[in-house]
Amino acid sequence: MGRTYIVEETVGQYLSNINLQGKAFVSGLLIGQCSSQKDYIILATRTPPKEEQNENLKHQQKAKLDNLDEEWATEHANQVSRMLPGGLLVLGVFIITTLEMGNDFQNALRRLVFAMEKSMNKRRLWNFTEEEISERVTLHICSSTKKIFCRTYDIHDPKSSAKPADWKYQNGLSTSWLSLECIVHINIHIPLSTTSVSYTLEKNTKNGLARWAKQIENGVYLINGQVKDEDGDLLEGQKKSRGNVQATSHSFDVRVLTQLLLNSDHRSTATVQICSGSVNLKGAVKCRAYIHSNKPKVKDAVQAMKRDILNTVADRCEMLFEDLLLNEIPEKKDSEKEFHILPHRVFIPIPGSTVMLCDYKFGDESAEEMRDHFIEMLDHMIQIEDLEIAEEINTGVIAAVAVAVLAAGISFHYFSD
Repeated sequence: MGRTYIVEETVGQYLSNINLQGKAFVSGLLIGQCSSQKDYIILATRTPPKEEQNENLKHQQKAKLDNLDEEWATEHANQVSRMLPGGLLVLGVFIITTLEMGNDFQNALRRLVFAMEKSMNKRRLWNFTEEEISERVTLHICSSTKKIFCRTYDIHDPKSSAKPADWKYQNGLSTSWLSLECIVHINIHIPLSTTSVSYTLEKNTKNGLARWAKQIENGVYLINGQVKDEDGDLLEGQKKSRGNVQATSHSFDVRVLTQLLLNSDHRSTATVQICSGSVNLKGAVKCRAYIHSNKPKVKDAVQAMKRDILNTVADRCEMLFEDLLLNEIPEKKDSEKEFHILPHRVFIPIPGSTVMLCDYKFGDESAEEMRDHFIEMLDHMIQIEDLEIAEEINTGVIAAVAVAVLAAGISFHYFSD
């Protein structure tokens, strides 16, 4: 028997309202959360068309259904994955066509699912565990017959074949999810060894973050001030009403304690390393994770929070390097300091849901630009007044560098010799 997908009813309304407008097909992403028994889909978003696709609509009308732009769809998946808090993933793709799908087109969807997962996995500082669900979904809807075809593939098995899956709608699915919130103070020092001089600054930084990620993975997590049994029920001890836990708008406070190896069983040795410079990441970041309220386990909640911490730091560093490359800021060769503000986190509500997504704002970006980017990536309308700036910005001075902006978010310092 295949997997069951419990789907927010508004997702069905969104899919049924998509107009092909003469196109052969429209494709997009399915976003949600896996669990051992079933998966939950709370959002769908179509992949925005390329500009040249808009200009060549007549050509697109004649396009074959198996002619998906894999690179463009994969880039959309990468962008959207940055906007997902802990606990949420891109779980697959949907496609709406004017005709029922043939085998060639099903193969194209299969390739797309594997390509997306491979690309997103390259950016992560964490790995999936063996216990986690590794199936991803493809949903095909025929606009003329209204038939739905739901299939899954095991992304850990390159030779996996399609398995049928159930697709069931549920009203108000995402109105009672549990949230976990945490503020993490970051102080990461990354030495740039002369032996790795051939590496780019970006690669050196990512290698340094991988070492820091182990501390986060091995940390102790307090939920509402308590260490809980990882196999226990997250809602254990919560008040019940008519047999159901009162989970609506329920938020948990999480604190992270990173371990220090100070006892005699863990002797440490010092090494001398010749360095060409160093990178310091300093600041505090607001992290948030969500988990469904159907018998949630402590270990699943902690894992969702860990991954949000790792994702938000890694994504911001990646965005900074993209911004530097885009603006062609020259590298400083002399002995100087460089100071950069990493983008600040902004949370954005999903209409009709307790779940919030996120985006990242550089200092010079306006609220209107944030709204437009959200609409482009997720194809849902939001109001500017609903944007929640997670981290405050304060002004300050960095000695011997320049007047700069200090952030309650992360700042990026680069020192070269």
